[in-house]
Amino acid sequence: MFVAVVLVTLGIGAAYLTNAFIASKADERPTAGTAADRELNVSDLLDEPHVVFRSTSLGPTYGFVAVAPLSLPDGPRGVTKTACDRVYSVAGTGICMSSDRGVVTTYQTHLLDEQLAVQRELDTTGLPSRARISPDGRLAATTTFVTGHSYADTGFSTVTTVYDVATGEVLHDLEDFTILRDGKSYRSPDINVWGVTFAPDSNTIYATMASKGTTYLVEGDLQETTLRTLRKDIECPSVSPDGTRIAYKKRADVSGSLGWRLYVLDLTTRVDTALAEERSVDDQVEWLDDERVIYGLPRDQSAETDVWVVPADGAGTARVFIPRAWSPAVVR
Repeated sequence: MFVAVVLVTLGIGAAYLTNAFIASKADERPTAGTAADRELNVSDLLDEPHVVFRSTSLGPTYGFVAVAPLSLPDGPRGVTKTACDRVYSVAGTGICMSSDRGVVTTYQTHLLDEQLAVQRELDTTGLPSRARISPDGRLAATTTFVTGHSYADTGFSTVTTVYDVATGEVLHDLEDFTILRDGKSYRSPDINVWGVTFAPDSNTIYATMASKGTTYLVEGDLQETTLRTLRKDIECPSVSPDGTRIAYKKRADVSGSLGWRLYVLDLTTRVDTALAEERSVDDQVEWLDDERVIYGLPRDQSAETDVWVVPADGAGTARVFIPRAWSPAVVR
């Protein structure tokens, strides 16, 4: 009986190793998507207006940072050797948040150089969520989940940090800022802040704050280290290039179930506009220009995702902007 058990165990082990080997080789085979990923030279693309994103082409380029020309984002692109869960870039630098899913999952945040290669590693406390860099390239902001928590949990916890890009030094933890709610100082142990977006001046920020079951759009001043509430029920803001509007997601009924709808808030008139995208979008959108926003959506029953584009005025229809892509950043 002992010999029989050993033989069965060895047989199972051999079968597992064989299947794992076959699967690993399958992952290395280029698909139509990965062939397109490698068609252009990254260095050449970085010298012209481009979009940086995470490739989700099934195969060996899955999860790596890719670059496409802004003039033809849905065509051939180049892929780097940097793997990320979330990426963002401005001219001359970038930020990459990644997970190493080994026996014990660890998380990394890296600052990238002008070729989108890893330049410096930053301290990371948990699961990557959001990343942004200021328009002048001096500051980077990240949001991570405190280990064991996520947005799917009722009582999730986040850490949102602002770094000096040149040195990697931690400049701010946004939960330490002075918070003004309806003009009055506010403190609570359950405060969470996430989803930073930088205004054109690189000092003003917008973000989401949650406390006691309510979410707020907050406006922050990095020099004054203050956050003040502007509106309720606004999450993952993204400020337009001209600084006049905020694109955001809001809890809403989507096809009979609770999901996220995209809106744009005019900061001067305080008028909200529902965008033509009617599906649930759980993402922090990026502005393609002052007239359009782009965002990621998963494909049905697939690990691949696509980046979509829709007008910011509520008109038009959504269409695919970059196939097999995620986490876009427009660099002009």
